[in-house]
Amino acid sequence: MKVLQINTTINSASTGRIAEDIGNLLLLNNHESHIAFGRGNRPSSSKQIRIGNKWDITWHGVKSHLLDRHGFGSKIATQWLVAKIQEIGPDLIHLHNLHGYYLNVEELFNFLKTVNLPVVWTMHDCWPFTGHCSYFTYVDCYKWQTECFHCPNKHAYPQSWWLDNSKNNFYRKKLLFTGLKHMVLVAPSQWLGDHLSCSFLQSYPVKIIHNGINLDLFRPSVNNGAKLKYGIDSRNMILGVASVWQKRKGLDDFIELNSLKNQDAAIVLVGLTPSQIKKLPKGIIGISRTENIKELAALYSVADVFVNPTWVDNFPTTNIEALACGTPVVTYNTGGSPEAIDARTGIVVERGNIQELWRAVETIFEHGKDHFKQECRQRAEQMFSSRDRYDDYYQLYLEMIGRREKAGQ
Repeated sequence: MKVLQINTTINSASTGRIAEDIGNLLLLNNHESHIAFGRGNRPSSSKQIRIGNKWDITWHGVKSHLLDRHGFGSKIATQWLVAKIQEIGPDLIHLHNLHGYYLNVEELFNFLKTVNLPVVWTMHDCWPFTGHCSYFTYVDCYKWQTECFHCPNKHAYPQSWWLDNSKNNFYRKKLLFTGLKHMVLVAPSQWLGDHLSCSFLQSYPVKIIHNGINLDLFRPSVNNGAKLKYGIDSRNMILGVASVWQKRKGLDDFIELNSLKNQDAAIVLVGLTPSQIKKLPKGIIGISRTENIKELAALYSVADVFVNPTWVDNFPTTNIEALACGTPVVTYNTGGSPEAIDARTGIVVERGNIQELWRAVETIFEHGKDHFKQECRQRAEQMFSSRDRYDDYYQLYLEMIGRREKAGQ
Protein backbone atom coordinates (compact mmCIF):
# COMPACT_ATOMS: atom_id res chain seq x y z
CA MET A 1 0.00 0.00 0.00
CA LYS A 2 1.23 3.44 -0.95
CA VAL A 3 -0.25 6.42 0.93
CA LEU A 4 0.31 10.13 0.35
CA GLN A 5 -0.65 12.63 3.05
CA ILE A 6 -0.99 16.40 2.55
CA ASN A 7 -0.68 18.89 5.41
CA THR A 8 0.52 22.42 6.09
CA THR A 9 3.51 21.22 8.14
CA ILE A 10 5.53 18.05 8.54
CA ASN A 11 6.37 16.52 11.92
CA SER A 12 5.60 19.84 13.61
CA ALA A 13 2.69 21.13 15.68
CA SER A 14 -0.28 18.83 16.30
CA THR A 15 -1.36 18.12 12.71
CA GLY A 16 2.20 17.63 11.49
CA ARG A 17 2.95 15.15 14.27
CA ILE A 18 -0.29 13.28 13.55
CA ALA A 19 0.69 12.87 9.89
CA GLU A 20 4.18 11.78 10.94
CA ASP A 21 2.85 9.15 13.36
CA ILE A 22 0.49 7.76 10.72
CA GLY A 23 3.42 7.58 8.31
CA ASN A 24 5.48 5.73 10.91
CA LEU A 25 2.73 3.16 11.36
CA LEU A 26 2.58 2.59 7.60
CA LEU A 27 6.34 2.07 7.45
CA LEU A 28 6.19 -0.30 10.42
CA ASN A 29 3.74 -2.43 8.44
CA ASN A 30 6.02 -2.41 5.36
CA HIS A 31 3.98 0.10 3.36
CA GLU A 32 5.12 3.23 1.54
CA SER A 33 4.51 6.67 3.08
CA HIS A 34 4.78 10.10 1.47
CA ILE A 35 3.98 13.44 3.12
CA ALA A 36 3.49 16.61 1.06
CA PHE A 37 3.72 19.81 3.09
CA GLY A 38 3.85 23.58 2.74
CA ARG A 39 6.36 24.77 5.32
CA GLY A 40 8.99 23.69 7.81
CA ASN A 41 12.06 21.54 7.50
CA ARG A 42 11.57 19.01 10.28
CA PRO A 43 13.02 15.53 9.74
CA SER A 44 10.56 12.82 8.78
CA SER A 45 10.60 9.05 8.38
CA SER A 46 8.28 9.39 5.38
CA LYS A 47 9.35 10.55 1.93
CA GLN A 48 9.01 14.33 1.94
CA ILE A 49 7.44 16.47 -0.77
CA ARG A 50 7.83 20.22 -0.27
CA ILE A 51 5.04 22.21 -1.97
CA GLY A 52 6.08 25.62 -3.32
CA ASN A 53 8.48 27.96 -1.56
CA LYS A 54 8.54 30.99 0.76
CA TRP A 55 7.77 33.38 -2.10
CA ASP A 56 4.71 31.39 -3.10
CA ILE A 57 3.45 31.31 0.50
CA THR A 58 3.99 35.07 0.82
CA TRP A 59 2.08 35.81 -2.38
CA HIS A 60 -0.74 33.49 -1.36
CA GLY A 61 -0.90 35.36 1.94
CA VAL A 62 -1.13 38.71 0.15
CA LYS A 63 -3.96 37.39 -2.02
CA SER A 64 -5.79 36.18 1.06
CA HIS A 65 -5.37 39.44 2.96
CA LEU A 66 -6.36 41.67 0.04
CA LEU A 67 -9.00 39.61 -1.76
CA ASP A 68 -10.23 37.08 0.83
CA ARG A 69 -9.27 34.24 -1.53
CA HIS A 70 -7.54 31.89 0.87
CA GLY A 71 -7.00 28.46 -0.65
CA PHE A 72 -7.11 29.78 -4.21
CA GLY A 73 -3.50 30.91 -4.57
CA SER A 74 -0.44 28.68 -5.13
CA LYS A 75 -1.74 27.51 -8.50
CA ILE A 76 1.62 26.65 -10.06
CA ALA A 77 2.86 24.99 -6.86
CA THR A 78 -0.25 22.81 -6.76
CA GLN A 79 0.03 21.90 -10.43
CA TRP A 80 3.56 20.72 -9.62
CA LEU A 81 2.16 18.70 -6.71
CA VAL A 82 -0.44 17.09 -8.97
CA ALA A 83 2.30 16.02 -11.38
CA LYS A 84 4.26 14.59 -8.44
CA ILE A 85 1.21 12.64 -7.23
CA GLN A 86 0.77 11.17 -10.70
CA GLU A 87 4.43 10.18 -10.67
CA ILE A 88 4.15 8.46 -7.26
CA GLY A 89 0.86 6.72 -8.03
CA PRO A 90 -0.52 6.40 -4.48
CA ASP A 91 -3.27 3.93 -3.60
CA LEU A 92 -4.88 6.46 -1.26
CA ILE A 93 -4.58 10.16 -0.45
CA HIS A 94 -5.05 11.47 3.08
CA LEU A 95 -5.80 15.19 3.40
CA HIS A 96 -5.20 17.12 6.60
CA ASN A 97 -5.07 20.95 6.79
CA LEU A 98 -5.31 22.40 3.28
CA HIS A 99 -5.27 25.99 4.46
CA GLY A 100 -2.06 27.74 5.41
CA TYR A 101 -1.18 29.73 2.23
CA TYR A 102 0.43 26.84 0.39
CA LEU A 103 -2.18 25.00 -1.70
CA ASN A 104 -4.76 25.67 -4.41
CA VAL A 105 -7.86 23.63 -3.55
CA GLU A 106 -9.35 24.10 -7.03
CA GLU A 107 -6.37 22.51 -8.75
CA LEU A 108 -6.19 19.71 -6.19
CA PHE A 109 -9.87 18.72 -6.14
CA ASN A 110 -10.33 18.92 -9.89
CA PHE A 111 -7.47 16.44 -10.09
CA LEU A 112 -8.92 14.19 -7.37
CA LYS A 113 -12.20 13.97 -9.25
CA THR A 114 -10.44 12.75 -12.38
CA VAL A 115 -8.27 10.04 -10.78
CA ASN A 116 -11.06 8.71 -8.53
CA LEU A 117 -8.68 7.58 -5.79
CA PRO A 118 -9.84 6.79 -2.24
CA VAL A 119 -9.53 9.98 -0.16
CA VAL A 120 -9.53 10.37 3.62
CA TRP A 121 -9.92 13.95 4.84
CA THR A 122 -9.30 14.66 8.52
CA MET A 123 -11.12 17.81 9.59
CA HIS A 124 -8.79 19.51 12.05
CA ASP A 125 -10.99 22.61 12.03
CA CYS A 126 -14.03 24.13 10.27
CA TRP A 127 -12.38 25.91 7.33
CA PRO A 128 -13.40 23.30 4.70
CA PHE A 129 -17.12 24.02 5.08
CA THR A 130 -17.20 27.77 5.78
CA GLY A 131 -16.78 30.69 3.43
CA HIS A 132 -13.90 32.14 5.38
CA CYS A 133 -13.07 31.19 8.96
CA SER A 134 -11.48 28.17 10.56
CA TYR A 135 -13.75 28.45 13.63
CA PHE A 136 -17.25 29.92 13.46
CA THR A 137 -17.90 29.49 17.19
CA TYR A 138 -15.71 32.49 18.01
CA VAL A 139 -18.53 34.73 16.75
CA ASP A 140 -21.37 32.18 17.09
CA CYS A 141 -22.15 32.41 13.37
CA TYR A 142 -24.03 29.52 11.73
CA LYS A 143 -24.54 30.96 8.25
CA TRP A 144 -22.38 28.13 6.87
CA GLN A 145 -25.32 25.76 7.35
CA THR A 146 -27.07 27.48 4.42
CA GLU A 147 -24.93 30.21 2.87
CA CYS A 148 -22.01 32.33 4.06
CA PHE A 149 -22.19 36.08 3.45
CA HIS A 150 -21.29 39.31 5.30
CA CYS A 151 -18.74 37.38 7.34
CA PRO A 152 -18.52 38.69 10.93
CA ASN A 153 -15.21 36.91 11.36
CA LYS A 154 -13.25 38.06 8.30
CA HIS A 155 -10.49 39.59 10.43
CA ALA A 156 -9.76 36.23 12.03
CA TYR A 157 -7.45 33.68 10.41
CA PRO A 158 -7.18 33.55 7.45
CA GLN A 159 -7.48 37.30 7.83
CA SER A 160 -8.92 39.54 5.13
CA TRP A 161 -8.11 43.21 5.60
CA TRP A 162 -10.90 44.69 3.52
CA LEU A 163 -12.92 42.50 1.16
CA ASP A 164 -15.53 39.97 2.20
CA ASN A 165 -15.54 37.17 -0.36
CA SER A 166 -17.15 34.62 1.96
CA LYS A 167 -20.22 34.02 -0.22
CA ASN A 168 -18.18 33.26 -3.34
CA ASN A 169 -15.72 31.13 -1.33
CA PHE A 170 -18.60 29.16 0.18
CA TYR A 171 -20.10 28.20 -3.16
CA ARG A 172 -16.76 27.45 -4.80
CA LYS A 173 -15.76 25.20 -1.91
CA LYS A 174 -19.14 23.48 -2.04
CA LEU A 175 -18.75 22.81 -5.76
CA LEU A 176 -15.18 21.56 -5.37
CA PHE A 177 -15.43 19.52 -2.19
CA THR A 178 -18.62 17.62 -3.04
CA GLY A 179 -18.96 14.88 -5.64
CA LEU A 180 -15.97 12.64 -4.84
CA LYS A 181 -17.01 8.99 -5.07
CA HIS A 182 -14.56 7.51 -2.60
CA MET A 183 -14.06 10.03 0.21
CA VAL A 184 -14.50 9.51 3.95
CA LEU A 185 -14.33 12.38 6.42
CA VAL A 186 -12.66 11.94 9.79
CA ALA A 187 -13.61 14.15 12.73
CA PRO A 188 -11.28 14.08 15.76
CA SER A 189 -14.21 15.07 17.99
CA GLN A 190 -17.88 14.21 18.18
CA TRP A 191 -18.54 17.95 18.31
CA LEU A 192 -17.12 18.46 14.81
CA GLY A 193 -18.71 15.27 13.53
CA ASP A 194 -22.12 16.60 14.52
CA HIS A 195 -21.47 19.87 12.70
CA LEU A 196 -20.33 18.10 9.54
CA SER A 197 -23.78 16.52 9.33
CA CYS A 198 -25.23 20.05 9.04
CA SER A 199 -22.76 21.25 6.39
CA PHE A 200 -22.60 20.86 2.60
CA LEU A 201 -20.30 17.87 3.27
CA GLN A 202 -23.13 15.91 4.90
CA SER A 203 -23.38 13.37 2.06
CA TYR A 204 -19.99 11.87 2.96
CA PRO A 205 -19.59 9.18 5.63
CA VAL A 206 -18.01 10.55 8.83
CA LYS A 207 -15.80 8.52 11.14
CA ILE A 208 -14.82 9.76 14.61
CA ILE A 209 -11.14 9.13 15.33
CA HIS A 210 -9.72 11.02 18.29
CA ASN A 211 -6.21 12.38 18.01
CA GLY A 212 -3.53 10.16 19.51
CA ILE A 213 -0.09 10.78 20.96
CA ASN A 214 3.07 8.78 21.53
CA LEU A 215 2.70 7.55 25.11
CA ASP A 216 6.36 6.52 25.24
CA LEU A 217 7.34 10.17 24.77
CA PHE A 218 4.54 11.80 26.73
CA ARG A 219 4.69 10.07 30.11
CA PRO A 220 5.04 11.14 33.76
CA SER A 221 8.54 12.22 34.74
CA VAL A 222 9.90 12.36 38.29
CA ASN A 223 12.46 15.03 37.41
CA ASN A 224 11.45 18.39 38.90
CA GLY A 225 14.29 20.21 37.17
CA ALA A 226 11.85 22.22 35.06
CA LYS A 227 10.41 23.93 38.15
CA LEU A 228 13.88 24.72 39.47
CA LYS A 229 14.96 26.02 36.06
CA TYR A 230 12.23 28.65 36.01
CA GLY A 231 12.41 29.56 39.69
CA ILE A 232 9.04 28.08 40.63
CA ASP A 233 10.45 25.83 43.37
CA SER A 234 7.66 24.65 45.69
CA ARG A 235 4.89 26.80 44.23
CA ASN A 236 1.97 25.31 42.33
CA MET A 237 2.53 25.44 38.58
CA ILE A 238 -0.25 26.32 36.13
CA LEU A 239 0.79 25.35 32.60
CA GLY A 240 -0.52 26.52 29.24
CA VAL A 241 0.76 25.33 25.85
CA ALA A 242 -0.08 26.49 22.31
CA SER A 243 1.62 26.56 18.92
CA VAL A 244 0.47 30.15 18.46
CA TRP A 245 -0.78 32.28 21.34
CA GLN A 246 -3.62 34.61 20.43
CA LYS A 247 -6.79 35.89 22.06
CA ARG A 248 -8.70 32.91 20.63
CA LYS A 249 -6.27 30.54 22.35
CA GLY A 250 -6.85 32.26 25.70
CA LEU A 251 -3.80 34.48 26.13
CA ASP A 252 -5.91 37.37 27.46
CA ASP A 253 -7.68 34.93 29.79
CA PHE A 254 -4.36 33.83 31.27
CA ILE A 255 -3.45 37.47 31.91
CA GLU A 256 -6.76 37.94 33.75
CA LEU A 257 -6.22 34.68 35.62
CA ASN A 258 -2.84 35.99 36.73
CA SER A 259 -4.54 38.87 38.53
CA LEU A 260 -6.75 36.44 40.47
CA LYS A 261 -4.27 33.76 41.47
CA ASN A 262 -2.48 33.81 44.79
CA GLN A 263 1.25 34.11 45.37
CA ASP A 264 1.61 30.36 45.84
CA ALA A 265 0.93 29.71 42.15
CA ALA A 266 2.95 30.49 39.02
CA ILE A 267 1.72 30.49 35.42
CA VAL A 268 4.02 29.10 32.72
CA LEU A 269 3.06 29.57 29.07
CA VAL A 270 4.86 27.65 26.32
CA GLY A 271 4.80 28.75 22.66
CA LEU A 272 5.08 32.52 23.00
CA THR A 273 7.03 34.78 20.65
CA PRO A 274 9.91 36.88 22.05
CA SER A 275 7.79 40.05 21.77
CA GLN A 276 4.91 38.40 23.67
CA ILE A 277 7.29 37.27 26.41
CA LYS A 278 8.53 40.84 26.90
CA LYS A 279 4.96 42.08 27.41
CA LEU A 280 3.98 39.50 30.02
CA PRO A 281 2.95 40.83 33.44
CA LYS A 282 4.79 39.78 36.57
CA GLY A 283 3.65 36.34 37.66
CA ILE A 284 3.64 34.74 34.19
CA ILE A 285 6.73 32.94 32.90
CA GLY A 286 6.96 32.82 29.11
CA ILE A 287 8.76 30.13 27.12
CA SER A 288 9.31 30.11 23.37
CA ARG A 289 7.85 27.36 21.23
CA THR A 290 9.81 24.13 21.36
CA GLU A 291 9.96 21.10 19.09
CA ASN A 292 11.79 19.20 21.83
CA ILE A 293 9.21 16.63 22.93
CA LYS A 294 11.29 15.55 25.93
CA GLU A 295 11.42 19.12 27.22
CA LEU A 296 7.70 19.60 26.62
CA ALA A 297 6.83 16.34 28.39
CA ALA A 298 8.94 17.40 31.39
CA LEU A 299 6.95 20.63 31.67
CA TYR A 300 3.64 18.77 31.50
CA SER A 301 4.90 16.35 34.15
CA VAL A 302 5.93 18.94 36.74
CA ALA A 303 2.84 21.11 36.25
CA ASP A 304 0.17 20.78 38.93
CA VAL A 305 -2.60 21.60 36.46
CA PHE A 306 -2.85 22.17 32.72
CA VAL A 307 -5.18 25.02 31.81
CA ASN A 308 -6.56 25.34 28.28
CA PRO A 309 -8.82 28.43 28.07
CA THR A 310 -9.28 28.11 24.32
CA TRP A 311 -12.19 29.98 22.77
CA VAL A 312 -12.23 27.90 19.58
CA ASP A 313 -10.99 24.35 19.12
CA ASN A 314 -11.71 20.95 17.66
CA PHE A 315 -9.84 18.38 19.74
CA PRO A 316 -6.62 19.93 21.10
CA THR A 317 -3.77 17.46 21.48
CA THR A 318 -2.32 19.57 24.31
CA ASN A 319 -5.09 18.26 26.58
CA ILE A 320 -4.19 14.63 25.96
CA GLU A 321 -0.45 15.33 26.16
CA ALA A 322 -1.06 16.70 29.66
CA LEU A 323 -3.17 13.68 30.63
CA ALA A 324 -0.48 11.30 29.39
CA CYS A 325 2.00 13.03 31.71
CA GLY A 326 -0.36 12.57 34.65
CA THR A 327 -1.57 16.17 34.82
CA PRO A 328 -5.26 17.11 35.24
CA VAL A 329 -6.83 19.51 32.74
CA VAL A 330 -9.06 22.55 33.19
CA THR A 331 -10.62 23.73 29.94
CA TYR A 332 -13.47 25.80 28.60
CA ASN A 333 -16.64 24.22 27.29
CA THR A 334 -15.40 24.91 23.77
CA GLY A 335 -15.80 22.68 20.72
CA GLY A 336 -14.42 19.21 21.32
CA SER A 337 -11.98 20.26 24.03
CA PRO A 338 -14.08 18.83 26.92
CA GLU A 339 -14.21 15.41 25.22
CA ALA A 340 -10.63 14.71 26.29
CA ILE A 341 -11.45 14.60 30.01
CA ASP A 342 -13.98 13.28 32.51
CA ALA A 343 -14.82 14.12 36.13
CA ARG A 344 -11.82 12.11 37.36
CA THR A 345 -9.25 13.83 35.15
CA GLY A 346 -10.24 17.48 34.95
CA ILE A 347 -12.84 20.22 35.10
CA VAL A 348 -14.82 21.97 32.35
CA VAL A 349 -15.88 25.59 32.90
CA GLU A 350 -17.96 28.14 31.03
CA ARG A 351 -16.06 29.88 28.26
CA GLY A 352 -14.70 33.27 29.34
CA ASN A 353 -15.61 32.91 33.02
CA ILE A 354 -12.26 33.70 34.65
CA GLN A 355 -13.63 33.51 38.19
CA GLU A 356 -14.89 29.98 37.55
CA LEU A 357 -11.60 29.13 35.84
CA TRP A 358 -9.65 30.10 38.97
CA ARG A 359 -12.06 28.20 41.24
CA ALA A 360 -11.49 25.09 39.11
CA VAL A 361 -7.72 25.52 39.41
CA GLU A 362 -8.04 25.95 43.17
CA THR A 363 -10.09 22.74 43.33
CA ILE A 364 -7.27 20.86 41.61
CA PHE A 365 -4.75 22.37 44.04
CA GLU A 366 -6.90 21.45 47.06
CA HIS A 367 -7.14 17.82 46.01
CA GLY A 368 -3.48 17.68 44.98
CA LYS A 369 -2.10 16.41 41.71
CA ASP A 370 -1.59 12.89 43.09
CA HIS A 371 -5.36 12.60 43.43
CA PHE A 372 -5.66 12.78 39.61
CA LYS A 373 -2.34 11.47 38.32
CA GLN A 374 -3.10 7.79 37.89
CA GLU A 375 -6.56 8.38 36.41
CA CYS A 376 -5.10 10.88 33.91
CA ARG A 377 -2.49 8.44 32.68
CA GLN A 378 -4.99 5.59 32.47
CA ARG A 379 -7.41 7.68 30.40
CA ALA A 380 -4.62 8.56 27.97
CA GLU A 381 -3.60 4.90 27.70
CA GLN A 382 -7.15 3.69 27.17
CA MET A 383 -8.31 6.33 24.68
CA PHE A 384 -5.49 8.34 23.12
CA SER A 385 -2.58 6.04 22.34
CA SER A 386 -1.22 6.85 18.88
CA ARG A 387 -0.80 3.13 18.25
CA ASP A 388 -4.53 2.58 18.70
CA ARG A 389 -5.88 5.73 17.12
CA TYR A 390 -3.66 5.57 14.06
CA ASP A 391 -4.39 1.89 13.68
CA ASP A 392 -7.97 3.13 13.20
CA TYR A 393 -6.68 5.10 10.21
CA TYR A 394 -4.72 2.09 8.98
CA GLN A 395 -7.81 -0.12 9.07
CA LEU A 396 -9.81 2.61 7.31
CA TYR A 397 -7.18 2.73 4.56
CA LEU A 398 -7.35 -1.03 4.04
CA GLU A 399 -11.14 -0.98 4.02
CA MET A 400 -11.38 1.86 1.47
CA ILE A 401 -8.75 0.43 -0.86
CA GLY A 402 -10.30 -3.04 -0.64
CA ARG A 403 -13.78 -1.70 -1.31
CA ARG A 404 -12.62 0.18 -4.39
CA GLU A 405 -10.72 -2.84 -5.72
CA LYS A 406 -13.75 -5.05 -5.16
CA ALA A 407 -15.87 -2.64 -7.17
CA GLY A 408 -13.29 -2.82 -9.96
CA GLN A 409 -12.79 0.94 -10.08
